[in-house]
Amino acid sequence: MAMKMMIMAMAAATLFSVASAIQGTATFYTPPYVPSSCNGFQDDGVMIAAASDAIWNNRAACNKFYSVRCTGPTNAGVPQPCRGGAITVKIVDYCPAGCQGTIDLSQEAFAMIADPNAGKIQIEYNEV
Repeated sequence: MAMKMMIMAMAAATLFSVASAIQGTATFYTPPYVPSSCNGFQDDGVMIAAASDAIWNNRAACNKFYSVRCTGPTNAGVPQPCRGGAITVKIVDYCPAGCQGTIDLSQEAFAMIADPNAGKIQIEYNEV
């Protein structure tokens, strides 16, 4: 009975996660990744991102984790750039006003979910 309840709770959490996903766009930036607005010269690896004003919230986004999934191209007529699956990235930087995406992923993180030749993609994301 406990196992059945746990499976039902996990299924409900998954449905909630999908239902609460936010639509946006993602771009990518290239190394060097330090210094960052959140952590200075700390090496946070490559599964990182910079947050646009939509997420930044006066540094409140620093060191939070987001699940990001590619949902399609940003331009009609462009081949499907998505590779499937989702990634989890840590917000370590700020993508200033004029930022071309909701989330500016590291080049490595972007390449895990989409063809970098796309440059900009449609995404679904949520805090994890």
